[in-house]
Amino acid sequence: MPVLTQILWLFLLAIPIASIAWTVTHEEIFNEPRKYCIKRCHLGRTVLERKFFYVFTCEFCFSHYVTIFFLLLTGYKLLMDNWVGYLIAGFALVYVANFYMSLFGLLRQGIVKEKAEIKIMESDLDETKKTAA
Repeated sequence: MPVLTQILWLFLLAIPIASIAWTVTHEEIFNEPRKYCIKRCHLGRTVLERKFFYVFTCEFCFSHYVTIFFLLLTGYKLLMDNWVGYLIAGFALVYVANFYMSLFGLLRQGIVKEKAEIKIMESDLDETKKTAA
């Protein structure tokens, strides 16, 4: 596969990896299982148990496992056509996916801040209308 095509694949494959990792570790649909995992990663009896459950609470950690799944699913290799290509692809995909998740987190944080500022402005406007009437 030409290097340009490999790089295109890198940036495209990182999108579903980031999406899955973010959804499992942050979104409401997985809230109950995530709370269970948080509890088990703090109260687990062994280090192995605590680390196993921690994986499902950390987007960076979980993205490694999602990446492995996608590497097995697609056979994607980066730069080299042997096992080293898988290794390079794996770390590159994790890096790009986590970059995407960081951008998404910043975007969501900005949206939440703007919504809060709008609510404050609306409540100030309502109070101004009440005092003027």
